[in-house]
Amino acid sequence: MTRQVKTMAVLFADVSDSTGLYHRLGDVAARNVINACLTEIVGLLPRFEGRAVKTIGDELMCVFPSADLAVLAASEMQSHISSIKPGNHPIRLHIGLHHGSVLVEDDDIFGDAVNAAAYLAAVAMPEQILTTEATEKCLSAALKSCVRPIFRVMLKGSMQESTAFQVLWRSENLDQTNPNVYSRTLMPADMGSLVLTLEDKRARVDQWRTEVSVGRGLDCDLIVSDKCASRRHLTIKLVRTSFYLIDHSVNGTFVALEGGDEVHVLRGELQLEGSGQIMLGRRRVEGPQEFIRYARDRRSLYRI
Repeated sequence: MTRQVKTMAVLFADVSDSTGLYHRLGDVAARNVINACLTEIVGLLPRFEGRAVKTIGDELMCVFPSADLAVLAASEMQSHISSIKPGNHPIRLHIGLHHGSVLVEDDDIFGDAVNAAAYLAAVAMPEQILTTEATEKCLSAALKSCVRPIFRVMLKGSMQESTAFQVLWRSENLDQTNPNVYSRTLMPADMGSLVLTLEDKRARVDQWRTEVSVGRGLDCDLIVSDKCASRRHLTIKLVRTSFYLIDHSVNGTFVALEGGDEVHVLRGELQLEGSGQIMLGRRRVEGPQEFIRYARDRRSLYRI
């Protein structure tokens, strides 16, 4: 295995609302559409000296030798995919990119630059391209005029806030929202994956596994035996950088929070932060025999 440290631009291009696409078209048809989209994107890479590293579900990771080439490639990806219908279906992309130091092992890449690009792809809206302050500083004067600051972020591996920039890839931008220059709002950071523990069983919710089901049903990811729990009692789902508990049950779900409070969730949802305990159908004072511990793994949500 050969290892090298290189400076390059890392780009993630992700198909927006792929879950909805699978729901509407079915597994086979949706997969064909996504494959057609990714094939179109890969076909653009040689024009910008880019290389496809890997596909991750409905997402493509690729690298470029410079920030300029990555920004130009991202803009062309958006323009091209918006003007065609891969697999005869309209597709929208959200893209994140970052220029920095990466560890290259054979054909794969690792490091904080990869985490930053993946994070920005996750928080980008459909048809949006986001990049970092460090990348903006590396752009040529011509391309600096095509980006604008949009919000503040705390990137993984950094102890300081920085600015995220939007790449304006359309020729006209009359419909763009003007960022509030006086706002100090900080985007939710990459706080790591969520680890669920039930006795000796463990499940992790992250970019690779975005949803975990819990209940008495044998098809659940974490299976409980308490009759107060429903067959498909709840799911825990990753949405961008946040984790949500969604209750589907008869008796509801009781969540003991880190600060000591207990929240009852019935046919609703609750954002999970920090750590705590999840009890299915019974309150903590009832002494449930089974409960699920949840806690954040502080390593990157995107790559470890």
